[in-house]
Amino acid sequence: MIRQLVVNNLLHRPIRTIVSVAAVGIEVALVIMIVGLTSGMLQETAKRIEGIGADIMLQPPSASVFLAFSGAPMTIKIADKLREQRYVKAVAPVLLQLSAATGVDVVYGIDPQSFRDVSDGFVFLEGHDIQGPDDILVDDWLAKSRHVSTGGTLRMLDHDFHVAGIVEHGKGARLFVPLATLQDLTGAREKASIFFVKCTRSDHTQAVMDEMSSVFPGYQIRPLKDYLSMMTSSSLPGLDAFIESMIALAVCIGFLVILLSMYTTVIERTRDIGVLKSIGASKSYIIRALLSESVFICVIGIGVGIAMSYVGRAMFISSFPTLSILITPEWIVRSSLIALAGGLLGASYPAWLASRKDAIEALSYD
Repeated sequence: MIRQLVVNNLLHRPIRTIVSVAAVGIEVALVIMIVGLTSGMLQETAKRIEGIGADIMLQPPSASVFLAFSGAPMTIKIADKLREQRYVKAVAPVLLQLSAATGVDVVYGIDPQSFRDVSDGFVFLEGHDIQGPDDILVDDWLAKSRHVSTGGTLRMLDHDFHVAGIVEHGKGARLFVPLATLQDLTGAREKASIFFVKCTRSDHTQAVMDEMSSVFPGYQIRPLKDYLSMMTSSSLPGLDAFIESMIALAVCIGFLVILLSMYTTVIERTRDIGVLKSIGASKSYIIRALLSESVFICVIGIGVGIAMSYVGRAMFISSFPTLSILITPEWIVRSSLIALAGGLLGASYPAWLASRKDAIEALSYD
């Protein structure tokens, strides 16, 4: 009985039903896409850092786990001290710099030989390794998205670089330039942002870290095998607050639209509610009918929102191949529950209002 009543009510006002479903769908899609974008980018960045192949990374005191936020306060001479330690096979100093030339990307200033010793070198798809001070290497994802080709010129940091080669992605950054050149361009002579350390054997990692801690007290020393677990939204101040704010905004959209829709429904169906009460419908029946209608709208909206998320991800990735959007079953379920809770909350007051209407007054409503 309630099911038939709900379906008839929804079909009676198709435009309002469509708007309500769309609002819930947008709510779900916003939550999934925002969380998917942040978690996807973090995970993809972590995998690229792990792909360097180092065992340990050394950062200055109080440095963020997000390498893009590292400065260049460390002297390059630290590399010599690291090479003197037991079980250290290779050390690669790297200078990091953000660039807006191809979007917002992290540029690695590297010494080709030391970086090759740590990472086992690049996989070249086109061109050759860095040979001159103005050479730059671009990974395949960035080259595809920005239509960069070998032999071309890429202007970055007010400097024209020659694209020496296109390399396979997964070695930390997407852009690589000579360390000395980046030091000159950024005013960080003889400085580095981070040191990647390769041990003689992976099981020597802890021993090397212990020795590094005694030589460089206060510095951030992190094993790269655990780097993926470090890259969470809580590791970056403000990111958790941003995600929570966006989720709250999405919930408000769904809540207000459902509240308005169900409140309007109660006003329009005052006489219908009076008829139901006159034939013996209880308050709980009226509340169940309106809440069931809200649940029905939310369920359809959730399905629409999940579909919108996958379509949106496909559109974003086709336009921006370097983006990584991670849609997980966990957040599909969580966003669905958030939307359902918001919809029920939005329908609660109209349902309570309808249950309190007097049957005689409702029947006389014009």
